[in-house]
Formats: sequence, C-alpha cells, structure tokens
Amino acid sequence: MNTQHKKTPGKAAFAGWIGSAMEYYDFFIYGTAAALVFGKIFFPGSDPAMGVLLALGTFGVGYLARPIGALFLGHLGDKYGRKRVLVLTLLLMGVSTVLVGCLPTYESIGIAAPIMLVILRLCQGFSASGEQSGANSMTLEHAPDHQRAYFTSFTISGTQAGLILATLVFLPIASLPEADLLSWGWRIPFWLSLIVLVVGYLIRRNIEETPVFQEAKESKQTAKIPLVALLRDYKADVARVAMAAMVSTVSTLFGIFALSYAVNIVGVERTTMLWLTIITNIVALFAIPLWARLADQIGRRPVYLFGVLASGALMTPFLWSLGQNNLPLSFVLGVLMSGVCFSAANGIWPAFFGEMFSTKVRLSGMAIGTQVGFALSGLAPIVAAAFMKGSTPWLAAACLALVGCAIAAVATWTARETYKIKMDDLGRHPGANDHGPQPNSLNIQLKTAD
Repeated sequence: MNTQHKKTPGKAAFAGWIGSAMEYYDFFIYGTAAALVFGKIFFPGSDPAMGVLLALGTFGVGYLARPIGALFLGHLGDKYGRKRVLVLTLLLMGVSTVLVGCLPTYESIGIAAPIMLVILRLCQGFSASGEQSGANSMTLEHAPDHQRAYFTSFTISGTQAGLILATLVFLPIASLPEADLLSWGWRIPFWLSLIVLVVGYLIRRNIEETPVFQEAKESKQTAKIPLVALLRDYKADVARVAMAAMVSTVSTLFGIFALSYAVNIVGVERTTMLWLTIITNIVALFAIPLWARLADQIGRRPVYLFGVLASGALMTPFLWSLGQNNLPLSFVLGVLMSGVCFSAANGIWPAFFGEMFSTKVRLSGMAIGTQVGFALSGLAPIVAAAFMKGSTPWLAAACLALVGCAIAAVATWTARETYKIKMDDLGRHPGANDHGPQPNSLNIQLKTAD
C-alpha cells in the first residue's frame, strides 16, 4: 500500500452514513407521498383504487430508470472515481425532490402534472442507481480487511435513518385535515430537501478518494471502458447480484404496498402505519451492524441466506395480520420481518456484492447488478395492487415476496465466500482475465468456497 494513500475507514463510513441518510430521505418521502397523497391530487379522475394504482406506478417508474443510471454512473465511478459519483447523485436527487414539491396538481394544469411527476421520479431513480453503489465502494475500499462488512453496513444504516427521518417529517403532515394535506401540507417534506441537499453537499465534497482506486489510477490500471471488462469477465457475478438483490421485494412491499393497503383498504390510520415504519427502522439501525459483525466472523453467505429466507417467510403472516386489522400482531411481525430478519440481508449486501468484483469494475458491477434486481423488486407494489381481489387481497403481495426471496436464495447459494480474501485479491477468479497471473488468489478462493 502506498503510504501517501491512507485508509480512513471511520471517516468514509460516516460520510457514507450521512450521505445515504440525506439522499434516501428524498427517495423515501416520494414513496410515502405516493402511498398516501398522489393518487388524489395527480389522478383525481380515477376511482380510489385506480388512483392508488397509478400513484404506485409512478413510484415504480423510478426503479425503471435505475439500470440506465447504473450504466452511466458505474462507468463514471470506475473510470474517474467514486467521489464524483457521490456528489453528482446527491445534487440530482436533491434538485429533483425539491421540484416535486413545486409541481402544480392535476386540477391546476391537467395531464401535464402527472407527466412532470413521472419525469422527476425518473431523475430520482437515475440518481439512486449510483448512490449506494458509490457509497458502498468508497467505504469498502477504505475498510480494514477483517471488518469490511461492518464498515460498509453504515451506508445501509444511513438509508434506514433517511427513511426514519422521512417518516417522522410526514407524521405531523399526515395528521393534518385532509383539505390541508392535499393542498399544501404534502409539499413541505419535499421543500425541506433543500436543507438535505446543502448539508449533504458540504460533507461529500470533502471526501477523500479511496486508496486502492488512487493507486490503480496512478499506475494506469483502471479499465478504459469498465462496462466491457465487466461483461467480459463478470457476467455471472452481475447476474448473481441482480438475482440476490431481489430480496428487496420484501422492502418495497413492506414500505409501499403494506402502507397503501392498510390505509386505503383496511382503514388503518395513516399515523399508525407511519409509526410501524419508524419503529421497524429504529430496530434495523441496531440490527444491521450486529449482523454485519457476524458476517465478518462466519462469512457473508450464511447471514445473507438467513435474512432472505426468514424475511420472505414472514411476509405472509404479516400481511394476513394487517388484513385482520390485528395491529398488535402486525407490529410484532412487521418489526421481526423487516427490522430484524431483513436486516441480515440488507446490512451485508454492500460487502457481499462488492467483494465479487475487482477495483476496476466494482462500482459498475454493484450498480448494474443491484439496480436490475431493485428495478424488478420496485415493480412489486404495483403488481400486487393490480391483483388486490377477493377475500385475500394481500395474497399476490405475499406470493411476490416468496418468489423474490426464492430467487435471491438460489443466487446466494451459488456465490463464492469472500470474507477472508484480501482487498487486492477480490474479484480474481477463473474467467477474470484482466488481472494477469493470479495463482495465490485463486488458491485462497478455492479454500474459502464450498
């Protein structure tokens, strides 16, 4: 390691945490508004169920932009540096979110209103595609070899903090009289994003580039076209990440579908469901680093696999309890499913996925793989809403969670174990021919694989 490029894991973890919290505050307030408000102000001509469906559709649109953004931002981060991606994504997300709060409603300008809403949501999705992969790459490459899962987990804790902040901001807004909520109240959380934008920018502009990337750049070892190297040597890993990332179906169904279903169909109070979200994510704040520490001790695969299987299995009883309007049971199952079990997968994917790739293509590999998986998962709420029929309107959502988690479990089972491999040897396996001779790293991987 070049002595002029020192690792600063604490500083990188804090920057990743605060930046992710700021950026995902923006992303999550859109989801909450889509579930509670947008159907009434941007699609008022539809019946209530169709209005909810269309509003959730605009939420899903943001996920469609993610794979496209991942191609561009992954290339930018692997060729020019992680820091540029982190600043760009923050600015794009912040400006898009503030502008959502300034939009006129359907009543004011007609069809142009939902069209502009969709465009801004696409910008949010484009930004989010590079945010976590950039922050995760930055933190992973600064972390000590034996604590990579722990330090990278702080970027995910940041997203949980952003969700908590977004929900807390919406609590007093959701308790407003409906006329006030629909006229001006819903705009306030989006306007507050301006503060988020300024604070996040001041923090991220002072981040140091990672030592391993700086050394690769100085020795001219960065890929000329990262996407070409990625598709040449890591196709299987990109596909594996995309499939494993489909565990996020649990997150989108819990955070968006369950909220909309409980409030609009079952008749649960808006503030009650928002409190469930807050409590769940407070639990996750503590659970995520604990699961990450365990993954540093016993490996990525067993912890991730537990999170996938347990959270997928708990979705059915959770949705059933909501349908029965059994709120105490819903709170227990919701916290257990999303706060505890899902955190086992959610907290360690930055290390688990990032360690599949070399420095040359790490940001591209994580961004493209995760965003394809997240895009598919992001469509789950609208698909589930479209099939809300019969005496068990939640059944489609439960089935989608099971299918998504089954796919993720298969992908996890086929992955290599990487928790004992040194940073310089990550991503080196048969087929990755852009690294030159690598007998020692190959031996290490064969020993740690099943």
